[in-house]
Amino acid sequence: MTTEIYRDAWGVPHLRACDPFALARAQGLVTARDRAWQLEVERHRAQGTSASFLGPGALAWDVFARRARLEDTARRCHAALAERDPETAAWVGAYVDGVNEGLTGAGEGSFPDAAPEFARVGLAPGRWEPWTPLAVWLSTHILFAGFPAKLWREEAVRHLGPEAVGLFATDGPGTAGSNGWLVAGERTVTGHALLAGDPHRFVEDPGVYQQIRLACDEFDVVGLAVPGVPGIAHFGHTGTVAWAITNAMADYQDLYRERLRRTGAGVEALGPDGVWHRAARHTEAVHVAGEDTVEVEVLETDRGPVIAGGPEGLDDGTPLAVSLRYPPRVTGDLGFGALLPLLRARRVADVDRAVDAWAEPVNVVQAADTEGGVLHRVAGRVPVRAAAGRLRVVPAWEPGHEWTGWHTAPRAGLTDGVAVMANQRGVAAPLGVEFAPPHRADRIRALLDERRTWSAADMPAIHTDTHLASAAALLDRLTALDGLTGPAAALRERLLRWDRRMDAHSEDAAAYAQVRGAVVRHLAAHPAFAALTTPPAYPEVLLPWLALVPRIGYALEHLLRAEELYGVDRPALVRAALEETAHARAGRPPARWGDTHRLAAWRALPEPEDRTGAPALSGDHDCVLCTSAVPGLTDLAARGPAARYVWDLARREDSRWVVPHGAHGTPGHPHHHDQLPLWLQGELVPVVTDWARLEKESDAPARR
Repeated sequence: MTTEIYRDAWGVPHLRACDPFALARAQGLVTARDRAWQLEVERHRAQGTSASFLGPGALAWDVFARRARLEDTARRCHAALAERDPETAAWVGAYVDGVNEGLTGAGEGSFPDAAPEFARVGLAPGRWEPWTPLAVWLSTHILFAGFPAKLWREEAVRHLGPEAVGLFATDGPGTAGSNGWLVAGERTVTGHALLAGDPHRFVEDPGVYQQIRLACDEFDVVGLAVPGVPGIAHFGHTGTVAWAITNAMADYQDLYRERLRRTGAGVEALGPDGVWHRAARHTEAVHVAGEDTVEVEVLETDRGPVIAGGPEGLDDGTPLAVSLRYPPRVTGDLGFGALLPLLRARRVADVDRAVDAWAEPVNVVQAADTEGGVLHRVAGRVPVRAAAGRLRVVPAWEPGHEWTGWHTAPRAGLTDGVAVMANQRGVAAPLGVEFAPPHRADRIRALLDERRTWSAADMPAIHTDTHLASAAALLDRLTALDGLTGPAAALRERLLRWDRRMDAHSEDAAAYAQVRGAVVRHLAAHPAFAALTTPPAYPEVLLPWLALVPRIGYALEHLLRAEELYGVDRPALVRAALEETAHARAGRPPARWGDTHRLAAWRALPEPEDRTGAPALSGDHDCVLCTSAVPGLTDLAARGPAARYVWDLARREDSRWVVPHGAHGTPGHPHHHDQLPLWLQGELVPVVTDWARLEKESDAPARR
């Protein structure tokens, strides 16, 4: 069989080849053709070289990538993969061959869909190496476990005491979440299971997920791939078994406070044995477009790479150095050994065995097959260590903070034929510290309990639900206020009558968000929290976890319901925020939530002009439709559903999916933004499985 490339009506690539290696090469080629600019941005980010063409705004990430040793770790993992699993290493290599073929001429327009961004920055596509997909995967997920939250806890505890850890507990402004639910056959109209959900990530343009079909003599799989990585890691349907994941919110990365000193021979770090040990040291040059080259000192102790500070401390003189210990750096394994077995899976047991090899990031996995099998478990590598390391930065020179093994992956069953995963404290509870509030999970289960049986066509109603249960904490505070008059009293009564739905057209939702934002700002300005307004001079890439206003915004429910809050007069504060909002609204036209709650998709290189506008969004952080603004700071949403899917085990062709923009990454291409209207409306695109309904491309790669 020659390798063939087909497209459906939405431009989604459907690839067919004789074997997995030819198929991987075709996947790499078509991804490079569709996403050339995106692939090159991700390659450079993984190497810490993106500032060379994106400019100073990318420097902070590049410095972090160098200091965290992302590229070197990927090289190590690839070398170990080649020795341990040569078939998978060769398969990854075939993908890289396809990428390199597809990138040839990407900046010169040698094929019709060439990316114009290359010309704008004067960049020529570079060469991918066999380890590059591993580097892209690591770069994409290194912050998923939210290790910078430990720096926040350190500061909060230092200034406010140990109770601050619980008061400010949220899933954090920089981590990624998701919704997912499994409905067993006993609860569906077909008698076969359904899997549905939506991964919540920063919404990027081009998107972080690529709809694709991979078919050869061994398997035929549809799913959502990560551009730059072969196979279908997170969301797939083989015809007889389907799987999906959410972030488990596990804690599997540790931070160590290091004592470093310079010697004539280099740098030494004090170890838990009381002995000074040589730290690995070298310097690297980070090139910045339009500016001077920046020299970076790269240090690594026996714990891991030093990501903040050094022998001289932080940039502000604070005597602090912090090292990061993360599993792939320790084990030389990124879990790529799971990727081919997932594609070859036929039953739930196959998926279960495949994800035993999973490493990074740690996920909750759900799966179902056509024989009635179901799976609900955690997959990934979480170290066993003392509790202190899970919570805060621990001293490297004290014993007792070593990793002593790996946790066994927890498992769970279904309750009344349903399992829900939404980053809550559920099956992964033994492995984490902070989880998402239970509201999304509780709401999904409540919606599923409203009827006995469900179909694939019913799922969008759950995807797009906008009920905001977390609003109760602030509304209860408003209920308790007395003596209000005039506009403030009218605003309170309006909010107490509100249906608690964050719909884009809702004036009540806009009013609630305005009051909420004012409460957050008043709390952040209170003297009780003054010490947290300016964090130490940590690297810029870590600062989103250390900003006070987002921390208060996401933890508002806890802060309003705590028995006592550092002497803050919360009734007076809520009253002031309500009166301030009522005064600001007086005499102004009514605002709707969607007027300010708009999509702010990330682009490595923003368009010269916003051609699509900023579409209005429904939803909010704790809604099932999780479009995350930052209360008190902005109503714009940078995070939201990076895809939606419904996997139907009765008939794969009844499955549905959608992405925020489209299948193609090139501005102006017909399939660049053609799915955006459907995504905004909560509609899904059919998954096509009939080859006769697809259009064949004439320039497929030759068989190797």
